[in-house]
Amino acid sequence: MREEEKKPTSTIRRILKQRWALSAIYIASAAIILAAAFLLQNSFDDSAKDGKEESAETGKNYGEPSVEVNSNLETIKMPVADADKTVIKKQFYDVNADEKAQEEALVFYNNRYEQNKGIDIAMEDGKTFDVKASLSGNVTKVQDDALLGNLVEVEHEDGVVTRYQSVKDIKVAVGDKVKQGQAIGTAGKSQINEEAGVHVHFEIRKDNIALNPLDFVDKQASAIQSATEAEGSELEDSANKEETPAVEGSEADKEETPAVEGSEADKEETPAVDETDESTNLESGTDEEGSVPGEDTTEESDSLKDSLNQSN
Repeated sequence: MREEEKKPTSTIRRILKQRWALSAIYIASAAIILAAAFLLQNSFDDSAKDGKEESAETGKNYGEPSVEVNSNLETIKMPVADADKTVIKKQFYDVNADEKAQEEALVFYNNRYEQNKGIDIAMEDGKTFDVKASLSGNVTKVQDDALLGNLVEVEHEDGVVTRYQSVKDIKVAVGDKVKQGQAIGTAGKSQINEEAGVHVHFEIRKDNIALNPLDFVDKQASAIQSATEAEGSELEDSANKEETPAVEGSEADKEETPAVEGSEADKEETPAVDETDESTNLESGTDEEGSVPGEDTTEESDSLKDSLNQSN
């Protein structure tokens, strides 16, 4: 048994004593290390290629116009390049303004007065200028209209729409995506407001309700949503207060007491009951009175009979 156990060990020793044994071991080890390094390198190359492909897919549409995902965080701007050089030809018609301001915000055309739904912006020198997108959004309407001086509408988030009238040389089309500050045309004239000269009529609408643009310029677009929600809650509160008289109908029910006081009217009908008593008394009275004359007639008839008998 011991001789058999020594055979493998002696064989390994015999091989190691050969001159080529160590060289072969070194070469095999080196081959194993190189193979492992090659496999690791290939794995790193594959991951790098995947990253490049993903970045290529991400930047595929680079250079094309796009709308920011959080456009509500944009600050609303005037639709001009330099607002300091502009003047407001006609203000927005505010129902809460004084009478003079409301008169100045009326547009007279074709013997009719129209409430101005936006602001009319012109340059101080009266020259034309580029009309810029106030917010990023999608162009939903482009209309040639001599009365309004052409029309461009851009839709934004949460039902907000910006409208630009009196625009010529329009540079956008329906379906285009525009960025804030992008030129959509140049200022022109309109028939409905010839007094304004070269200008752009600018509107901000929320759910198709016109708002005063000056109330939101230099504010985030989300302020429009907040303002309309606050205004809606105020309207609900006022509506609830107006409904209070209807709730006070309970007092009206209390005022129906006169109708309930019909019991007093019933009480006043006592004379009618007395009349029945009186009628009863009258009937008893007539009976008593009738009995007296009856008795008198019978006595008179008896006396007549006695007189007749005596005469016979």
